[in-house]
Amino acid sequence: QVQLVESGGGLVQAGGSLRLSCTASGRTFSSYAMGWFRQAPGKERDIVAAINWSGGSTYYADSVKGRFTISRDGAKNTVYLQMNSLKPEDTAVYYCVADNLYSQVIGRPDYWGQGTQVTVSS
Repeated sequence: QVQLVESGGGLVQAGGSLRLSCTASGRTFSSYAMGWFRQAPGKERDIVAAINWSGGSTYYADSVKGRFTISRDGAKNTVYLQMNSLKPEDTAVYYCVADNLYSQVIGRPDYWGQGTQVTVSS
């Protein structure tokens, strides 16, 4: 079992930045692929970014490429999502996810955090 706890959400003006953090506990963090999904009001949850167990491979949704960066720190059991040049359409609840398969973390991850709200004002 893997427990995921997100932090770092909040309210920011358009063009601003936020960094989300997700700390994992339970099974060995370093063996899991990690990612971030988001869900805006009235919409489905969509993948935002993912990173494989080593950090050598990353994935980004087209809507965030060039603005968001995912990274991980094995020593801290933490994955980060640096979000720059934020837009009102980035407003959503952001969920940290984990899976032992990189392909699954992008599609149907096994483990989910509780979510953290990000609101971008125009």
